[in-house]
Amino acid sequence: MTETALDLDLDRLRGGTPPRNHDARTIAALTANPGCARRGVMDAAGVDKDFLARELGFPAPFGQSQFAITRGNAFEAQVKADGCAELLTLLRETLGLDVPEVAYDDLEVVAGNEGRELRHTRTRLLLARALESGEGTLFDHPLLRLEIAGRIAYLEPDVIAFQYAGRLHVIEIKSFAVVDGQAEPEQVAAAARQSAVYVLALRDLVEELGHSRELVSHEVFLVCPENFSNRPSATPVDVRPQLAVLRRQLARLTRIDRILGELPDDLTFAPGEALPGAVRAVEARYAPECMASCEMAFFCRDEARACGATGTLGRSVRDDLGGVDSIPTALALADGTLEPSDDLAETAAQLRAADRLRREVLGGAA
Repeated sequence: MTETALDLDLDRLRGGTPPRNHDARTIAALTANPGCARRGVMDAAGVDKDFLARELGFPAPFGQSQFAITRGNAFEAQVKADGCAELLTLLRETLGLDVPEVAYDDLEVVAGNEGRELRHTRTRLLLARALESGEGTLFDHPLLRLEIAGRIAYLEPDVIAFQYAGRLHVIEIKSFAVVDGQAEPEQVAAAARQSAVYVLALRDLVEELGHSRELVSHEVFLVCPENFSNRPSATPVDVRPQLAVLRRQLARLTRIDRILGELPDDLTFAPGEALPGAVRAVEARYAPECMASCEMAFFCRDEARACGATGTLGRSVRDDLGGVDSIPTALALADGTLEPSDDLAETAAQLRAADRLRREVLGGAA
């Protein structure tokens, strides 16, 4: 595939390091904060944000332990062993699905080749054949594509597309435990957001093949260990709310070529003394929620605190303040020491009213 000018720009931003691929987690995190140009550019370029944060002196405590990764890989291998025999038993017995004899295709490697284009072409071919004939049940590691801010991202999920009764379902395999029928809500929510990314990408592919998007079900199956054992359990999860948010946030993302057009032509995130300035050249949109999902969060928090950004108070406060980006400006508008511009007149009036109410409650204290 011929490199475009955009590809060359993104290669330069990475500073010569290999690109990191988008995955469902990074896309879900990006769409949770669609106004952050910094994350959008770094993810589009495939920048290793964890490495970058460490180079900047602000490492983030993200990632699983090696033990957790090993346990997760072992559980996934168990569920998928022998053409997903254990998974099929689970679907038949636990969920009561009348699953007939099945066909299984592993799309992780095609004829010894791990190339993305070849794998995506093979995925298209097999899914097209299955949708036309109704044959083919399990598709392991289908390589999907999704447009992110005007650029195509390849998704390489550890996920199975399962065709049942004429519809495709996403099956997401996770290593966190379901104890007495309950799992950690935050982990389930994260799995639902990631599954919604796969559903959306799979729907795009089905539509490209000339079929209805609704052939991909909004109900996904979440497979987890049960009661800290290796015995898998399966739970249906409705991801329609996550799909609605995902579609809305993807539509709000600024196109990468537009962001790059406003940046210096020689900007690079290569390690060195110029790195902090290069990162600051790309506007961030920090909020405390970033701490749970972005490797750059500690650096961005320090930057936002240094300039008194309203984002440090949370997204809801920042949104309520409209175009007021700094805390000192907000305080000056509230106590009347700063005359607002026309576009901030309404916000200033609300701040003054809030300031009067606060003083009344505190008995006139400062």
